[in-house]
Amino acid sequence: MQAALVLFPDFATILLGAGLRRWMSIGDNVWTVIEKLVYYVMFPALFFSVLVSAKIDFAVTAPLIATGVLILLAGMLLAISVRPLLPLSSMAFASRFQCAFRFNTYIGIAVAGKLYGDTGIAIMGILCGTLIPVANLASVAMLAHHGKTNVWREIVSNPLIVSTVAGLLWNALGLPVPEPILQFLTRLGQATITLGLLCVGAALKWEFSMQHVRTEGWFIAIKLLLLPVAAWFAGRWLGLPHPYFEIAVIFASLPTASSAYILAARMGGDGSGVAWLVSAGTIVAPITMTLWISLLFHP
Repeated sequence: MQAALVLFPDFATILLGAGLRRWMSIGDNVWTVIEKLVYYVMFPALFFSVLVSAKIDFAVTAPLIATGVLILLAGMLLAISVRPLLPLSSMAFASRFQCAFRFNTYIGIAVAGKLYGDTGIAIMGILCGTLIPVANLASVAMLAHHGKTNVWREIVSNPLIVSTVAGLLWNALGLPVPEPILQFLTRLGQATITLGLLCVGAALKWEFSMQHVRTEGWFIAIKLLLLPVAAWFAGRWLGLPHPYFEIAVIFASLPTASSAYILAARMGGDGSGVAWLVSAGTIVAPITMTLWISLLFHP
């Protein structure tokens, strides 16, 4: 019950975003502008302001990132293993492949912050910021023969990666940040989570069909049920301490980000199928994440 209460505000905000788009007839162009503002300005400000001032145990950072890499690799291998069972074309599978391991940073930061405050945001920020390149490379590689995307340019210019690296370096070097600038960045970051979750809700697709369930259910099971198991074993094996271990499991339990749909559509894949898969995973995630958080805090 407590785990459900922890998640309720964040997923209620997602549902509010879905409702605002439909009830207030807020068009796609408005949500596109808001998401760009969050992605390119507010999220980098949040990441940098939290990372420069957080007490980061850099001795634990390496096994934390290693755990994250193992989580993504587990998702990729599990997706490939079920490929013979799926009645999908090569391109349709390549489009959905990324849904087995890509993660929703907005939800991750919201939940980590709710559980552990700025420390949780910093740890989740390290995971998301360092693993975005891995997820992007794997996703683009599977879609590459139909794509025209320069993945290296996108990675180098990704604002979440840049802000994560900058924040970690600033912290490691012990460089000061003038208080007015830190307050400015903090003020920008304060609205990030709410706006980000509203955008997640606005992107949901509500169409339903049993064919979708039979085909896409494999990917949802991998992402929401099997990856947290992999994270649990990998985190224990690598000796992650509290709260790094808990954050790693929560990271693994996150639903797929809507950027998976954008990538599939841009590279000529099955955008509509991925949009349904992302939406279904986001709707199911409150149930599965409640389960994992309950196990983490009430073993």
